[in-house]
Amino acid sequence: MFPTPRSRQVPNRPADGTRINEDIHISPIRLVKDDGSQLVVDTKKALQMAKDAGLDLVEVSPTAKPPVCRICNYGKYKFEQLKRNKAAKAKQHVVKLKEIKMHPKTAENDYLYRIKQIKDFLEDGMKVRLIMQFRGREMAHMDYGRRLMERAKADLAEVGELETDSRMEGNTLLCVYGPRRGGPAKPSPEKPATEPKAAGEASQQTQEVKNA
Repeated sequence: MFPTPRSRQVPNRPADGTRINEDIHISPIRLVKDDGSQLVVDTKKALQMAKDAGLDLVEVSPTAKPPVCRICNYGKYKFEQLKRNKAAKAKQHVVKLKEIKMHPKTAENDYLYRIKQIKDFLEDGMKVRLIMQFRGREMAHMDYGRRLMERAKADLAEVGELETDSRMEGNTLLCVYGPRRGGPAKPSPEKPATEPKAAGEASQQTQEVKNA
């Protein structure tokens, strides 16, 4: 005799807590069909419908009254759910925070290099925490560090906005810059010293000179 075909294996209860098949004890439930229509049915009847179709009865909204369930392939349902979550995360714009450190005795070349780094980060849509770190005897000359921070504020004004002004935290002076809204600030166009005269006006003046 040929062995009887085995029925579709019922998966174990998922680790995420989703109730499927025999784990759904509440009755009745609201069953959502493939065409979007809904009906309230006894849970045992819905479970039998799922078995007849070779699919699973999956609880998709446990807090609703009555709970909402679907008849579907649970593995496919879970896979599509993961795809939707991944796509939603990809659309989220996460602003990264970069950190740049300087010292009161930072050399000119090093200062310019750090300012260029900050500008690049801001233009890429990142935030930057600028830290002025004082070590040892430098604490007695904090005005040097403050002047350097004020210089940085002026140098970054075109590409960044100061979100958190300079404040002391321990032995560091820090501030936070964010990307300028609407892009880098555009310099205002300079007006020419004298505006060119219209062609008609110029020819009229020429004619007057000839007639004089």
